[in-house]
Amino acid sequence: MGGDQKTYGPSYYVKGALAGGICCSVTHGAMCPVDVVKTKIQLQPEKYNKGMVSGFKTVIAEEGMAGLATGLGPTAVGYFVQGWFKFGGVEFFKINMSSYLGDQKAWDNRTIIYLVAAACAEFIADIFLCPLEATRIRLVSDPKFAPGLIAAVPKIIQNDGVLKGFYSGFGPILFKQIPYTMAKFAVQGKAAEAIAAGTGTDMKTASEGKKMAIALSSGTIAGVAAAIISHPADTLLSMINKSPTAGGSGSIASRLVNLAKETGLKKLCLTGLGARCIMIGTLTAGQFAVFDIVMSATGATKFHFTDPNAKKE
Repeated sequence: MGGDQKTYGPSYYVKGALAGGICCSVTHGAMCPVDVVKTKIQLQPEKYNKGMVSGFKTVIAEEGMAGLATGLGPTAVGYFVQGWFKFGGVEFFKINMSSYLGDQKAWDNRTIIYLVAAACAEFIADIFLCPLEATRIRLVSDPKFAPGLIAAVPKIIQNDGVLKGFYSGFGPILFKQIPYTMAKFAVQGKAAEAIAAGTGTDMKTASEGKKMAIALSSGTIAGVAAAIISHPADTLLSMINKSPTAGGSGSIASRLVNLAKETGLKKLCLTGLGARCIMIGTLTAGQFAVFDIVMSATGATKFHFTDPNAKKE
């Protein structure tokens, strides 16, 4: 199996899903203050787009320190659920595709396997993430809307209904998250492989310290790449969830087109990008590091693509 002869069963996938849920919940929760400022820059650039430090000062001045924790509940819950399906799903699809293809084909096509596994896992994860992400954005854009997750959910259902209230952003969240996750796992896999090769490290026998260093460095590279690729869709997601009337009253697709035209390509690609690169670079590095820590703690031996010909040398 990609050069890895170990048999992987349901317990491995559950451990992978648990590690994914923990790593995403912890990292996204820790980055909540940065996410609050980033979202406000996207929604109110005329007021907040003067840099991260200025954005923090403005939020604290107007809403107090508690303002930086706006949306923490849906962030922590939403990304635990998303991380469960995303990381667990990537492991499931990656390993089963590798098993189906056989050692040599899996090694030769490992980048394609990363991309397909990430896309499949992310689609499933986004079905569960979308309502919580919509709730987070509603709370950040209007701090007076509700005091937290539990109060916000029934209010959104009452005001807008389930589909409009929670899934208006499903299209943009797919456009944002699927390319983001594909880039994240494929780039991290390539970067980790290159760093390991450059340092003469065998990931199967490497010390925990070396594995951690590689996870952090490759995760940072992957995070920045993924942030740049997915940023326009992230901006549209923030805009369409700000208000049920954002972009007009037509279909979600037409509203997205209207918002994109109103905003312009340059603003879509660049507004809040610096903050997002910092946030996603740090967050992704943390995710891969925490994932490895939790997997190790559960006694799971993480799957790695390995060259079957390397054994013959």
